[in-house]
Amino acid sequence: MDTEKESGVESCNLGKMEDLSNSDGNYDLGYQPSPSFVDQNDQSIPETPGYSTLSGESFVYGRTCSETSAFSDPIDDHSCCSEASTSHWPPTRSMAQNQAVLSRLGTKQQGNEDEKQLDYLESLELELEMMKDRFAKLLLGEDMSGTGKGVCTAVTISNAITNLYATVFGQNLRLEPLNPEKKALWKREMDCLLSVCDYIVEFTSKSQNLSNGTALEVMKSRPRSDIYVNLPALRKLDAMLIEILDSFEDREFWYAEDGSVSSNSSRTGSFRRVVKRNDEKWWVPVPCVPPCGLSEKASKHLRHKRDCANQIHKAAMAINSGVLAEMEIPDSYVASLPKSGRASIGESIYRFMLGTEKFCPDYLLDCLSVASEHEALELADSVEASMYTWRRKACIKHSKPSWGMVKELMSDVDLSDKNHILAERAESLLFALKQRYPELSQTSLDTCKIQHNRDVGQATLESYSRVLEGLAFNIVAWIEDVFFVDRAVTTQE
Repeated sequence: MDTEKESGVESCNLGKMEDLSNSDGNYDLGYQPSPSFVDQNDQSIPETPGYSTLSGESFVYGRTCSETSAFSDPIDDHSCCSEASTSHWPPTRSMAQNQAVLSRLGTKQQGNEDEKQLDYLESLELELEMMKDRFAKLLLGEDMSGTGKGVCTAVTISNAITNLYATVFGQNLRLEPLNPEKKALWKREMDCLLSVCDYIVEFTSKSQNLSNGTALEVMKSRPRSDIYVNLPALRKLDAMLIEILDSFEDREFWYAEDGSVSSNSSRTGSFRRVVKRNDEKWWVPVPCVPPCGLSEKASKHLRHKRDCANQIHKAAMAINSGVLAEMEIPDSYVASLPKSGRASIGESIYRFMLGTEKFCPDYLLDCLSVASEHEALELADSVEASMYTWRRKACIKHSKPSWGMVKELMSDVDLSDKNHILAERAESLLFALKQRYPELSQTSLDTCKIQHNRDVGQATLESYSRVLEGLAFNIVAWIEDVFFVDRAVTTQE
């Protein structure tokens, strides 16, 4: 027993000397040992399970002697460390407990991330199935029965864009932001339909120099010229129109339907009783303004957006007219042309176009006094048919070519020829008629071109520009309705 005690004392003394040497090293490093590690009698704390020696790491990561820790070793109550009270140690958790808590938190966060990732993958799968369904309809020409009775791909894309516009904007008859779901539907579906244009390319030669200095000409693909120019412009016009609608989130006017008062106005009643519009669009909601009228800020904002929408309408109409002009004239329309342009356009108009030295289409339209849009469309059809009849007669004197060569032969036509003069004046009259009636429906030739068109790129550009033209025109009309009501209310005061 004496031998065991002596060996225990020697081991304690060795531990004390070792601790003091470590503490001196820590003083050199700038560390200050805690008084809890050395008692006042300079008795050292022997190295026991659950305690660490006074090394540099022990000041930062000191494990406590905790009874609640399942990972710490049991301590003998009769050991030398019983003299050191556990109250000197900070009441912190064990490293194993911290790791367990962090592990549970990490598992929970990982579960949430997995759920989000799963939802995202499911949405992607739904969009992929939707795209498969859309492209299947495009390939089958809207005939899902498989009998081969579908229309061509160009007509299918044109119908798809037209139907999408009717779905998204058909019920939107007010100056207000578009529903977020419909806005997302419009963007997603249009991106799907317009992606077809990414594969309509043309090949051009490009010079390439090799490392040895040899120059070679290689063929490089690029988007077709009409798509390269018009499609980015149409996308920009689309974004501008959506931005115009979004700008009317906070507005001073509101809408009342069927003579009822809007829910957000208790100051005045509906102006359907006061302001009577002489039109047949009874389904369009009537705008209402405050009793004192619109403020100067609101009026300035409306004028600015009206001017922007008007410019967008002109740009979309120009693109649409250009695309339609490039489409081939169907043989069915050529076969239906009248033999005499004079009989098609009428005697009075024919004399006015031929008898005057200086032709003024606006003066002729004023004399005709077109009363309705239906009359304007009939006049446009007859003028357009007469124009192509006279052009065909002007070209037939040189040879009897196919209708596709008419444009090339027009440069060789005698400018003093009567048929050529009448064709040029009919074209200017048709242009003035479309400018005066911008809401005019498509003529018979335009409809025939769209139905018989086989060019997918032209069909996409034509339908996209047509729906944007209609949306821009509607925005201008809605703003004019607000100004009409505002003027009526201001006049009544």
